[in-house]
Amino acid sequence: MVTAFLPALLSMLLHMSVAQDPYFVYPEVFNDTERDAFYYGTFPEDFQWSTATSSYQIEGAWDADGKGVNIWDTFSHETGNIVNDDNGDVACDSYNKYETDVSLISNMGVKYYRFSLSWSRLLPNGTIDNPSEAGLQYYNNLIDALLENGITPQVTLYHWDLPQDIEDMGGFLFDGFPELFNNYSKYCFEQFGDRVQFWITFNEPWVITVLGYGEGRFAPGINGLEDERVYISAHNLLLAHALSYQTYNTSFRGTQEGVIGITLNCDHFEPYDPSNQTSVDAADRGFQFMLGWFASPIFKTGDYPEVMREKVDFKSDAVGLNQSRLPSFTEEQKAMLSNSYDFFGLNHYTTVYVVDTGMVDVSEPVSYYKDRDIITWQDESWPTSGSGWLRPVPWGLRNLLNKIKNEYGDDIPIYITENGISTDDTDNLDDTTRVQYYQGYINEVLKAVRLDNVNVKCYTAWSLMDNFEWASGYSERFGLHYVDFSDPARPRTQKDSATEYARIVADNGFLEPKVSTENPETTPDSADRPASAAMLLVFSLCSILAIGFM
Repeated sequence: MVTAFLPALLSMLLHMSVAQDPYFVYPEVFNDTERDAFYYGTFPEDFQWSTATSSYQIEGAWDADGKGVNIWDTFSHETGNIVNDDNGDVACDSYNKYETDVSLISNMGVKYYRFSLSWSRLLPNGTIDNPSEAGLQYYNNLIDALLENGITPQVTLYHWDLPQDIEDMGGFLFDGFPELFNNYSKYCFEQFGDRVQFWITFNEPWVITVLGYGEGRFAPGINGLEDERVYISAHNLLLAHALSYQTYNTSFRGTQEGVIGITLNCDHFEPYDPSNQTSVDAADRGFQFMLGWFASPIFKTGDYPEVMREKVDFKSDAVGLNQSRLPSFTEEQKAMLSNSYDFFGLNHYTTVYVVDTGMVDVSEPVSYYKDRDIITWQDESWPTSGSGWLRPVPWGLRNLLNKIKNEYGDDIPIYITENGISTDDTDNLDDTTRVQYYQGYINEVLKAVRLDNVNVKCYTAWSLMDNFEWASGYSERFGLHYVDFSDPARPRTQKDSATEYARIVADNGFLEPKVSTENPETTPDSADRPASAAMLLVFSLCSILAIGFM
C-alpha cells in the first residue's frame, strides 16, 4: 500500500521543489556570479517610486496661447539638426492631454511624478515683465490633477528649453543669467509653492553645457568645446542654482516647507584594470570631470574638483592662454554654493570602461575631453539598446551610488530622478529589454540600500511614455507607454514594462518567489501557491513511510 503512494508523492515533491526563476538573470558576458546574484527584499516603507517626463519632450502646443519660442523650437526647426527633421511642435500633445497622463501614472500605482516647467510657456520672453495666464493655468491644472489623484509633484525648473530671448542675450554665457533664472525661479515658487514641495533647479548640467555649448549637438548648437565657453556656461549655471537655492531658503522654505536641489547625470566609470592604480585614478578623473564638476561646488567644497583645476589650468597655460579656461569663484560665491542642496538628484543610464591615456595631452586645439587625459569605451559584448551610447550594465549603478556616498557623505539623501532604456522599435508593446533593464537596475539599487547602506530615497523610471528624444527625434523610445505619433490623437498604450514597474512598485521591491505545487513552465500562476505545502507533503510522506514500517 505504501509503494502505491510513493510515485504520486514523489512527483508532487519534484514539482514543488521547482521555484520560479529570479526576476532578472545577468547575461553571461558579466561573469561575476557573486556580484551579480539577484537579491530578494524590499525597500524602506517610505521609499518613493516615481516616473518622469519633461516639458518640451511631451507638451507640444509650441506656439499656443502666447507661449514664447524656446531654443529647442529654434533648433528643431532648422533642417539637419534632428533625425528625420522631427520636432516637438506637437510631441505627445500633453498640453491638451495632461489628464490622460495623470491617469497613466495613477493606473501604475505610482505616487510621484517628476515633470518640468516650460520657462517660455510661463514667461514668454523669459522675464517676469510679461507672464502668461494661459501657461500659469496649464500648470495649475496639472498640479491640481496630480494631487487629486494622490500623486505628489516633483518639479524641475529647467529641463533644457531656454527661452530664445534669453539665449539671444547670451544664454548661459551671459553674466546676467543667474539673476534671470532666479527671477524665474522666484515666480514659480510664488505661483506653485503652496502645492509643490519638491524642486529641482537644473536637469543634467553636463548635457546643457557639453552638448549644448560644447559639441553643439543639442540646442542652442554652440561649438565651444575647444575654448572656454563650455566652462563658462557651467560656471553661470552653478551660480544660478546657488542663487535660486538661496532665494528658496530665505524667502519660501519657512512657509512652504519644501526641499530643493539639483539633478546631475553621470555614467559609471569602471577602471579597466581595478588592480592598476593608474586605471583607478583615470576612472576617478572621469567621474570628477562629469559629476564632480557640478557636485564638488555644491556638495563638498564650494569649488571645482582639484584635479579639474590642476588639469585645465596647466593645459591653458601650456598653449599660451593668458588665463585658465576654467573660471574661478569668489570667496562669497564659494560660500553661497557650498551646501546649496537638500538632496542629491541623480540620472544614470550606463557604464564605461576607463584607462589613462599614458600622457598629458597639451596639443592644440585644447578641449574639455582632452583635459581629462582618459580613454573611455564600452565592451562590444555588452547588451545594446536603441541608443548607441547606452548599454545596460546594472551593477554600474550600485557602484556609482557607493562612489557618491563615499565622495560626498553617508547622510546625503540620493534621489534617482531618471533611469531607463531606449529601444528603436516603434510599436512593440512586449518590451522585454525594458522589463529586464528595470528589474536589473532596480535590484542593484536595492543592494545599495540594503547591503551597502546608501541613503537612496527615490527611484524614477524614465520615461512615462515615448516622447521627443531630442536630437534623435522619435527614432528612439524610452517610454513605459507607447505613443502613436502618426495619429493626431496621440493615443497612449501600456507596454509590458509599465505592468512590470507597477508590480515592483506594489511589492516595494522584489518578493522572493514562492515555491509552487505545479510546474511553473506550464502553470502561470503557480508562484502564488504557498511554499509551506512542500513541507506538508514531506511530513506526510515521512508519516506514511513510518506507518508502512510499523
